[in-house]
Amino acid sequence: MSLLEQWRKAAYEAHTDQASADRFWAAYFVKEKAVYEEILPAEPVTGTVAGLAERFGMTVMEMTGFLDGINDSLKTPNPIEEMTEETEVSLEFDPEKLYYNMVACKADWLYELPQWDGLLTEERRKELYKEQKSSGTVRRETKKVGRNDPCPCGSGKKYKHCCGR
Repeated sequence: MSLLEQWRKAAYEAHTDQASADRFWAAYFVKEKAVYEEILPAEPVTGTVAGLAERFGMTVMEMTGFLDGINDSLKTPNPIEEMTEETEVSLEFDPEKLYYNMVACKADWLYELPQWDGLLTEERRKELYKEQKSSGTVRRETKKVGRNDPCPCGSGKKYKHCCGR
Protein backbone atom coordinates (compact mmCIF):
# COMPACT_ATOMS: atom_id res chain seq x y z
CA MET A 1 0.00 0.00 0.00
CA SER A 2 1.42 3.41 -0.99
CA LEU A 3 2.04 6.19 1.51
CA LEU A 4 -0.86 8.16 0.05
CA GLU A 5 -3.26 5.22 0.41
CA GLN A 6 -2.09 4.70 4.00
CA TRP A 7 -2.63 8.40 4.78
CA ARG A 8 -6.09 8.48 3.27
CA LYS A 9 -7.08 5.33 5.13
CA ALA A 10 -5.79 6.75 8.45
CA ALA A 11 -7.32 10.17 7.86
CA TYR A 12 -10.69 9.27 6.42
CA GLU A 13 -11.54 5.69 7.35
CA ALA A 14 -9.89 4.84 10.67
CA HIS A 15 -12.09 6.96 12.95
CA THR A 16 -14.96 5.15 14.59
CA ASP A 17 -16.74 8.27 15.84
CA GLN A 18 -16.92 12.00 15.15
CA ALA A 19 -15.04 12.94 18.34
CA SER A 20 -12.08 10.79 17.29
CA ALA A 21 -12.05 12.36 13.82
CA ASP A 22 -12.28 15.86 15.30
CA ARG A 23 -9.28 15.20 17.58
CA PHE A 24 -7.27 13.76 14.68
CA TRP A 25 -7.92 16.75 12.41
CA ALA A 26 -7.41 19.33 15.17
CA ALA A 27 -3.95 17.89 15.90
CA TYR A 28 -3.11 17.70 12.19
CA PHE A 29 -4.23 21.30 11.47
CA VAL A 30 -1.95 22.65 14.22
CA LYS A 31 1.05 20.95 12.59
CA GLU A 32 -0.06 22.00 9.10
CA LYS A 33 -0.30 25.63 10.19
CA ALA A 34 3.22 25.49 11.66
CA VAL A 35 4.62 24.22 8.35
CA TYR A 36 2.91 27.00 6.40
CA GLU A 37 4.18 29.62 8.87
CA GLU A 38 7.69 28.43 8.07
CA ILE A 39 7.48 27.92 4.30
CA LEU A 40 5.35 30.90 3.23
CA PRO A 41 8.00 33.61 3.50
CA ALA A 42 10.93 31.31 2.72
CA GLU A 43 12.74 30.04 -0.34
CA PRO A 44 11.36 26.84 -1.92
CA VAL A 45 11.85 23.81 0.31
CA THR A 46 13.02 20.45 -1.04
CA GLY A 47 13.96 17.11 0.48
CA THR A 48 12.81 13.57 0.97
CA VAL A 49 9.40 12.86 2.45
CA ALA A 50 11.02 11.44 5.60
CA GLY A 51 13.50 14.34 5.80
CA LEU A 52 10.77 16.98 5.55
CA ALA A 53 8.66 15.13 8.11
CA GLU A 54 11.57 15.22 10.55
CA ARG A 55 12.36 18.87 9.76
CA PHE A 56 8.78 19.97 10.45
CA GLY A 57 8.12 17.70 13.44
CA MET A 58 5.58 15.50 11.69
CA THR A 59 5.21 11.80 11.11
CA VAL A 60 5.76 10.51 7.58
CA MET A 61 1.99 9.97 7.34
CA GLU A 62 1.26 13.56 8.36
CA MET A 63 3.81 14.84 5.84
CA THR A 64 2.14 12.69 3.19
CA GLY A 65 -1.17 14.36 4.06
CA PHE A 66 0.47 17.78 3.85
CA LEU A 67 1.95 16.95 0.44
CA ASP A 68 -1.42 15.66 -0.73
CA GLY A 69 -3.04 18.93 0.33
CA ILE A 70 -0.51 21.28 -1.24
CA ASN A 71 0.13 19.31 -4.43
CA ASP A 72 -2.43 21.19 -6.58
CA SER A 73 -0.78 24.49 -5.62
CA LEU A 74 2.78 23.53 -6.54
CA LYS A 75 4.57 24.83 -9.61
CA THR A 76 5.60 21.23 -10.36
CA PRO A 77 3.34 18.64 -8.68
CA ASN A 78 5.03 15.85 -6.74
CA PRO A 79 4.45 12.18 -7.68
CA ILE A 80 2.24 11.61 -4.62
CA GLU A 81 0.55 8.46 -5.95
CA GLU A 82 3.81 6.45 -5.96
CA MET A 83 5.70 8.38 -3.29
CA THR A 84 7.90 6.59 -0.73
CA GLU A 85 9.75 7.90 2.31
CA GLU A 86 12.84 8.43 0.16
CA THR A 87 11.11 10.27 -2.69
CA GLU A 88 12.57 13.73 -3.33
CA VAL A 89 9.82 16.32 -3.22
CA SER A 90 9.62 20.07 -3.66
CA LEU A 91 7.35 22.56 -1.92
CA GLU A 92 7.81 25.31 -4.54
CA PHE A 93 4.30 26.73 -4.66
CA ASP A 94 2.49 29.30 -6.76
CA PRO A 95 1.37 31.86 -4.13
CA GLU A 96 -1.83 32.85 -5.93
CA LYS A 97 -2.87 29.24 -6.55
CA LEU A 98 -2.10 28.31 -2.94
CA TYR A 99 -4.09 31.22 -1.53
CA TYR A 100 -7.02 30.50 -3.87
CA ASN A 101 -7.02 26.80 -2.88
CA MET A 102 -6.88 27.65 0.83
CA VAL A 103 -9.95 29.86 0.41
CA ALA A 104 -11.67 27.03 -1.49
CA CYS A 105 -10.97 24.65 1.42
CA LYS A 106 -12.30 27.22 3.89
CA ALA A 107 -8.96 27.04 5.72
CA ASP A 108 -9.15 30.50 7.29
CA TRP A 109 -6.43 29.56 9.81
CA LEU A 110 -4.12 29.32 6.77
CA TYR A 111 -5.19 32.08 4.39
CA GLU A 112 -5.31 34.60 7.26
CA LEU A 113 -1.67 33.98 8.31
CA PRO A 114 0.37 37.20 8.55
CA GLN A 115 3.07 35.62 6.34
CA TRP A 116 0.87 36.33 3.31
CA ASP A 117 1.67 40.05 3.69
CA GLY A 118 5.12 39.48 2.18
CA LEU A 119 3.82 37.34 -0.70
CA LEU A 120 0.62 38.91 -1.98
CA THR A 121 -0.76 42.41 -1.58
CA GLU A 122 -3.93 42.81 0.42
CA GLU A 123 -5.75 43.93 -2.72
CA ARG A 124 -4.68 40.81 -4.64
CA ARG A 125 -5.75 38.55 -1.76
CA LYS A 126 -9.17 40.23 -1.76
CA GLU A 127 -9.44 39.70 -5.52
CA LEU A 128 -8.49 36.02 -5.21
CA TYR A 129 -10.94 35.59 -2.33
CA LYS A 130 -13.80 37.12 -4.33
CA GLU A 131 -12.83 35.14 -7.43
CA GLN A 132 -12.89 31.87 -5.54
CA LYS A 133 -16.14 32.61 -3.72
CA SER A 134 -17.90 33.62 -6.92
CA SER A 135 -16.60 30.54 -8.78
CA GLY A 136 -19.06 28.37 -6.85
CA THR A 137 -22.01 30.63 -7.57
CA VAL A 138 -24.16 29.51 -10.49
CA ARG A 139 -25.77 32.37 -12.35
CA ARG A 140 -28.44 31.69 -14.90
CA GLU A 141 -28.81 34.41 -17.43
CA THR A 142 -32.45 34.85 -18.27
CA LYS A 143 -33.39 36.95 -21.23
CA LYS A 144 -36.50 38.97 -20.61
CA VAL A 145 -39.19 38.29 -23.19
CA GLY A 146 -40.48 41.42 -24.86
CA ARG A 147 -44.23 41.77 -25.55
CA ASN A 148 -43.68 41.61 -29.34
CA ASP A 149 -41.20 38.70 -29.20
CA PRO A 150 -42.28 35.17 -30.14
CA CYS A 151 -43.76 33.37 -27.16
CA PRO A 152 -41.23 31.05 -25.44
CA CYS A 153 -43.92 28.33 -25.18
CA GLY A 154 -43.44 27.62 -28.90
CA SER A 155 -46.95 28.48 -30.08
CA GLY A 156 -45.69 30.78 -32.82
CA LYS A 157 -47.79 33.69 -31.53
CA LYS A 158 -46.45 36.91 -30.14
CA TYR A 159 -45.93 36.80 -26.37
CA LYS A 160 -48.55 39.55 -25.86
CA HIS A 161 -51.23 37.42 -27.55
CA CYS A 162 -50.25 34.14 -25.85
CA CYS A 163 -48.68 33.65 -22.42
CA GLY A 164 -48.27 37.37 -21.79
CA ARG A 165 -51.98 37.90 -21.20
